[in-house]
Amino acid sequence: MNTNDEILKELARLYPDARPALQFKTPYELLVAVILSAQCTDERVNKVTAELFKKHNSPATMLELTQEELEKYIFSCGFYHNKAAHILSASRDIVEKFGGEVPSDFDKLKSLAGVGQKTANVVWSVAFGGDAIAVDTHVFRVSNRLGLAEANTPFKVEEQLKQVIPQSDWSKAHHWLIYHGRRVCHSQRPDCINCTLKDKCKFYSEK
Repeated sequence: MNTNDEILKELARLYPDARPALQFKTPYELLVAVILSAQCTDERVNKVTAELFKKHNSPATMLELTQEELEKYIFSCGFYHNKAAHILSASRDIVEKFGGEVPSDFDKLKSLAGVGQKTANVVWSVAFGGDAIAVDTHVFRVSNRLGLAEANTPFKVEEQLKQVIPQSDWSKAHHWLIYHGRRVCHSQRPDCINCTLKDKCKFYSEK
């Protein structure tokens, strides 16, 4: 077993129940939540969507809001102007191009206004069971530190992770890396001393 396989095995052991922290009931709710989660905590997003989704939990009902009205709901998530524009644009595309249903095809998902690679990967994986690795800040940081990847862009990290992780584990590994980033491998003060992966970690060995 090579080092990468050992790392993945340990991550699987550490986080057997790793799952999305965002709360949602439908693919559309997940899509909106993921858009809101950019540079915002999942805890904050869940508080915002709990109120937003009481009346606006479908593309049609979301489009009843003006951008200014939506911005008031999502203000605390940060970057509210761009996020509101993206949510409304994606909702309009879903209604006009896909009959009101979030498309389950990856390329069609990515064609939605305001939906990039990471958002499409999350929705395709979590809502529709597709094999995907979404690279957020945690995945980017942890995979580079561990040595699973060595790249300076999320897209390159994604491509490298796909080379070292079996496709059947892509979606699970995404959540393992997020959990490890939140619980151990913090951005500013990683808990290297208590990390069970330190003996295999590129960052720790170089530090």
